[in-house]
Amino acid sequence: MNNSLFKNILLCLIGLGPGVQPIKAQQVQPNIVYILADDLGYGDVSIYNPNGRINTPHIDGLARQGMRFTDAHAPTSVCTPTRYGIMTGTYAWRSRLPVGVLRGYGRALIPPGNFTVGTLLQQQGYHTAVIGKWHLGLDWAVKEAHRDVLDPSNPQMNEFGLLKDMNPEYIDFTKPPTGGPLSLGFDYSFILPASLDMEPYCYLERDTLIELPTAHTPGNDLNTGYTGAFWRAGKMASSFEFDRVLPTFTDKAVQYVERQAKQPQPFFLYLPLPAPHTPWLPTGDQRGASNAGDYGDYVQMVDDAVGRVLRAIDSLGIAQHTLVVFTSDNGPYWRPQFAERFHHRATGPYRGMKGDAWEGGHRIPFIVRWPAAVKPGTTSDALTTLTNLSATCAAILQTGIPADAAPDSYSILPVLKGETADIPDQRAVIHQASNGYLAIRKGPWKLIDGLGSGGFSEPQREEAVPGGPVGQLYNLEKDPQETTNLYQQFPAKVTELQALLAEIKGMHQTD
Repeated sequence: MNNSLFKNILLCLIGLGPGVQPIKAQQVQPNIVYILADDLGYGDVSIYNPNGRINTPHIDGLARQGMRFTDAHAPTSVCTPTRYGIMTGTYAWRSRLPVGVLRGYGRALIPPGNFTVGTLLQQQGYHTAVIGKWHLGLDWAVKEAHRDVLDPSNPQMNEFGLLKDMNPEYIDFTKPPTGGPLSLGFDYSFILPASLDMEPYCYLERDTLIELPTAHTPGNDLNTGYTGAFWRAGKMASSFEFDRVLPTFTDKAVQYVERQAKQPQPFFLYLPLPAPHTPWLPTGDQRGASNAGDYGDYVQMVDDAVGRVLRAIDSLGIAQHTLVVFTSDNGPYWRPQFAERFHHRATGPYRGMKGDAWEGGHRIPFIVRWPAAVKPGTTSDALTTLTNLSATCAAILQTGIPADAAPDSYSILPVLKGETADIPDQRAVIHQASNGYLAIRKGPWKLIDGLGSGGFSEPQREEAVPGGPVGQLYNLEKDPQETTNLYQQFPAKVTELQALLAEIKGMHQTD
């Protein structure tokens, strides 16, 4: 049993003196485990898509033990900006990276000392850890001869002074980078700098390279059938094995839970898995086990990883007061030809894929288990987004957030506890496509400020024709597949949503 839980129970039993009320169970600080899959679609989890070709028994079991959300969304349909939103409670289009993603040598996106959910929980007495794919940038040490790359006049800098990537030959890997998790509210970190298809291919523990990336990989081409075993050429540690990354992070996560369960303080584990993002590299019993090729097998490896973490929590007797979240950073990389070949709809009934403003780009599985507060086997159709983590944690701990922090975060605690059907104070949710298109959702209505997917699906971008619509408006209640653009039929609704989007955009200044 977690020692802090034991102490609270003991105080309840012996009391604190005459006239003092015993501590209520809901005031026990829960452990928090936040598992973030990478490019996992709404239809990749079998409880969301019973007709799918992939089996996810451990994730399904988690849903049956807690609450499953059916209208949850990533704030952006690609990697870096969603992670920024989770960490800061702020939409990434307000940041120094208003569009797109960082590469493996991109500079730190969140300035050290800024508010994060890690700093919030640290200040409330939590031990905090991140294990997995970071992809929020690091300030790599630059060799003296190349310091001019950091000059604000460098044309590679964006308008906010951020380098999205850098020539690796400019970097001094013998010195630890700064701007990593330890400067952003985490006590422990074991990370991959970016995606598993981006150099450098190496691990950092406590913001220090475990092994220097002195070797080189020629990369692996995506055009090798349907394997998806793609990664870019670049620097790597000599002992780095691509197919061991997911199992390594899972091992580290289990070890962390086992270690912290013995400690008196509650813990927060942020576990951003590197899968099923490319490269798809299934191993062991899951190789060939699904009916959706290497991708499906890799998804089932993610399910196995979730199962291992859950077994550790359950076997240690800390499940009752451990809040577990499972979700994904955006929709799947699953092209139409993949769906046709394997008869698997990775986005479920929704249109589009990763990168898109359409629902398939950002509607994601979202499951919460917390036996002390969440009724098992429940389903919620509340509209929510991943920026809501910070406010939810603050509400659970009955603490506040600085007035200038997390402007796009709203507590989902009343929904989790079954007190309300919708999230109080959240007037709308905004989604962003990979090309920068913004979509705003309020009730059943969704407005996209451009034509086309805005991402990977065709057509990616369409030019407006004279007399035609310049954006897209859908009623998702009647048209969840976004087949009928109502932009010109409901001009008042377009104007209303445009005004609300402009108001929300003006609420907070860019970092």
